[in-house]
Amino acid sequence: MTSEKKLGKATQAIHAGEARAASTEKTGVPLIPPIYQNSTFRFATAAECAEAVRDEESGYIYTRWGNPTQEVLEQKLAVLEAGEAALATASGMGAVSTALLTALADGGHVVAMENLYSATFQILNEEFPRFGIETTFVDATDPAQIKHAIRADTKVIYLESPTNPLLKLVDLRASAEIAKAHGVTSIIDNTFATPCGQQPITFGIDVVVHSMTKYMSGSGAVIAGAIIGQKEFVVRAKEGALRNFGAVISPFNAWLTLHGLTTLPLRFARHSENATRVAAFLEAHPAVAWARHPGLPSHPQHELAKCQMDAFGGMITLELKGGRAAGEHFVDHLQLCSLAVSLGDVRTLICHSASTTHSEVPAEIRRRTGITDGLVRISIGLEDAEDIIADLGQALESCTP
Repeated sequence: MTSEKKLGKATQAIHAGEARAASTEKTGVPLIPPIYQNSTFRFATAAECAEAVRDEESGYIYTRWGNPTQEVLEQKLAVLEAGEAALATASGMGAVSTALLTALADGGHVVAMENLYSATFQILNEEFPRFGIETTFVDATDPAQIKHAIRADTKVIYLESPTNPLLKLVDLRASAEIAKAHGVTSIIDNTFATPCGQQPITFGIDVVVHSMTKYMSGSGAVIAGAIIGQKEFVVRAKEGALRNFGAVISPFNAWLTLHGLTTLPLRFARHSENATRVAAFLEAHPAVAWARHPGLPSHPQHELAKCQMDAFGGMITLELKGGRAAGEHFVDHLQLCSLAVSLGDVRTLICHSASTTHSEVPAEIRRRTGITDGLVRISIGLEDAEDIIADLGQALESCTP
């Protein structure tokens, strides 16, 4: 399909990339891209094999180097995120680490926002320093702090928007302009927003990463990640860090993710609609100190959200008045919603951040960045909003003296 980038989002999610699905010797092409569940590809002659090794575009050799199922997924991802090319990985952290290793191939310094997913924070704060790579953590909601932290050896500005779990936003355009002015690669984790919520590349961001385990697949049955950006960067990532460190997606997970992506626009719209209704309920509840969702007028960056987001997403963060004890009591009394650490599922998932997703972040850093002991993160699912509200309501009532 020659004009995929001009299609609507729902049409892109269903059709983009699938023109590359392999045909058969007989007439007719599979309606659904087939799965190539194999590790290795055979050749008729030594010359044919040598040509494929020399020029990988001419054929497939080994699934760690490339696979037809994986490539259909990557074509769809590139179109959805308005990038030149995409790379599917074995997990979200496989995407984060591969993107960072590619941008930092010669070492250097990173400027990162201080409120990050805990595993990303650990890579930057604990793993990379062992290899001489330093990170300066800043409040990236203020573009001036990003600019002030840049050094002569800075290679990467790393961001999330909305952040996990506090749902803070960064000004995408301002951040991208700072990166370009200093010759620095900007990388953003777009997991919470998905390309249906925002397309960071259209604001000037260089590289987008995803945990496709979440909204992109949507089923809770897949572990996968993605990198989207300029073709030159994606090729370097594929031929370098991905291939050599091995965070390669399996054909089966690629195939499952393809199925998930076809319904992403519909699902994300429902997630967003439900979350807006649930957030309004939570904000008004007497047991809740505050509730945060980009779609709420009370969100400190609601105006920025309206400027750069097409949909506000399905994530809600709230602070219970009773602190950690109230948070744990609340999640223990859920009946419909599930206590689980992931997100973006069709089911509503809830976790107490301080004791789960961010338990390995030092307590002092949690406090400084606003991850308090009473903080609860909710990934609103696709159930009827009234049923979600009823379950949250009865659990909150159990917390009220």
